[in-house]
Amino acid sequence: MSLSAEQIGEFRSFSEQLADAAAAAIQPYFRASLDVEDKGGRLYDPVTIADKAAEEAMRALIQARYPTHGILGEEQGAALGSSPLTWVLDPIDGTRAFITGLPLWGTLIALNDGTRPVLGVMNQPFTGERFIGTPHGAWRNDTPLKTRACADLAAATLMCTTPDMFDTPARKAAFEAVAGKARLMRYGGDCYAYCMLACGFVDVIVEASLQPYDVQALMPIIEGAGGVITSWDGGSAQDGGCVVACGDPALHAQVLAMLRHAI
Repeated sequence: MSLSAEQIGEFRSFSEQLADAAAAAIQPYFRASLDVEDKGGRLYDPVTIADKAAEEAMRALIQARYPTHGILGEEQGAALGSSPLTWVLDPIDGTRAFITGLPLWGTLIALNDGTRPVLGVMNQPFTGERFIGTPHGAWRNDTPLKTRACADLAAATLMCTTPDMFDTPARKAAFEAVAGKARLMRYGGDCYAYCMLACGFVDVIVEASLQPYDVQALMPIIEGAGGVITSWDGGSAQDGGCVVACGDPALHAQVLAMLRHAI
């Protein structure tokens, strides 16, 4: 579904209302004592009342304003709509950081037009930062974003949330081969790392085991800033799984060649 610039503007304004609502639900719980549940699975997967309250607040606004739109959220799953448009929500991306008091988390909001995400928001209310990407560019608050040039992995700063996300020996080995050639390797960051790539402070991010709600909001931000984000085989990253993001298209081609065989 093709959206006009006017429609993108309308949905961007609404996405900021969603970010404000999520922030109001989350902030009372950050750096406060709260119960944490484990969803289970291969890795520790925490969830809190803040995650649930923020998603509920966003869903209520979407259902009231755009009742035909679909919603996909981390905590409540999928609600199909009659429209091709779907809001993709992760109320707190980086819950592990959230429960340890680190401000490396954010609320992710994407609008998918039925073919790809065309609008993305990462909101970090504690630091007062809001990253937005559209087909017309990307911004941190009101400042335009631009990735930096870095065509050689030997000069690159690489980030990854955790090495535990590589769920097969081949994927772990492919990641380690890339990391071994980078100038600087840092773990942690979750969605914040992708926004730092869009700001020009990080050159490459290599991850695996992602869900659609982990990545769809970040795609328009990175692409709007001039970067590239794909799956390890060069396809769309919107379904999650194995994802690589680079600020420089030349670096992306180099890293992709090292990862492609392991997907």
